[in-house]
Amino acid sequence: MSKAKRLMDLMMTVNRKRKFTVKELAREFSVSSRTILRDLQELSELGVPLYSEVGPHGGYRVLKERILPPIAFSEEEAIAIFFAVHALRHYSSLPFETESSSALSKFYYYMPQDIQDRIDQMKNRVDFVTPIRQINSPYLSILLDAAIQQKVLLIEYESREKRSNREIQPIGIYTRNGLWYCPAYCFQSDEVRVFRCDRIHSVVHSALKPMDLRHIHLENRGSDSPTGQEDVTLYAELTKEGVQLCEAEPWPVPKLHIRQDGTGWLEGSISKRDILFFAKFFIGLGNEATVTHPPELLECIKINLTELMAKYDC
Repeated sequence: MSKAKRLMDLMMTVNRKRKFTVKELAREFSVSSRTILRDLQELSELGVPLYSEVGPHGGYRVLKERILPPIAFSEEEAIAIFFAVHALRHYSSLPFETESSSALSKFYYYMPQDIQDRIDQMKNRVDFVTPIRQINSPYLSILLDAAIQQKVLLIEYESREKRSNREIQPIGIYTRNGLWYCPAYCFQSDEVRVFRCDRIHSVVHSALKPMDLRHIHLENRGSDSPTGQEDVTLYAELTKEGVQLCEAEPWPVPKLHIRQDGTGWLEGSISKRDILFFAKFFIGLGNEATVTHPPELLECIKINLTELMAKYDC
């Protein structure tokens, strides 16, 4: 077996084992312990995070941030991955900010010179533009981990009205127009709500028992609520321009339906707590939308329009 192949196989072996001794590897690869020690030193210099443990039960371990085995990419795949990560530079906060920067640097450094030259020529020719925000969302990684691990968090949250402590169980995180949002089950309001991540001022783990929300994710969070909070059915007709304006919205519900002529409609269940939000949204659409129900939403729209007219009534 060539040294290059042995090093490659050794990298995959130590990643799989996580804990091992020099003698075990020497027997497995049919080489001397001295050879294995030299190979482990080379892997460490290549970036494989190894550390040794002394004592009767000692040996080597691979740190949590283990190195994945090499993956072969085509030229076009490599360029696509580079620009997908490169586009994240517009965000002031990321759930994996340091890692994405480090990965991009490694990815670029080990590319052939001609591929580097091609990327350099494309950098100012293609971009994924998002608004640059000055505000930060420092708890994205904690929120994401809580969503994956089904954990409850105690957060200090600043709404438009006040700051308050809330216990939430995150479902995930997503970004829109440069801002980060976290849909989460709120134990205080007994429903799934969306929290602006930059308005979360502190996060600690809660001792509260988590709910089983493994079946709820970002794609179905609006249609599969863990509790039976009071909902109403929304229906609104849309012009072509109204459809285009609604296509930019990230809601899972109400669902946007589009006809062949470009017009469409919004239909779906919404929480009564969101009536005011949708009233202001439809007022912003003006003549591009016509709400037919629920009556509570129609009444809220009328009240807001009356207040707006009174404000400018001379």
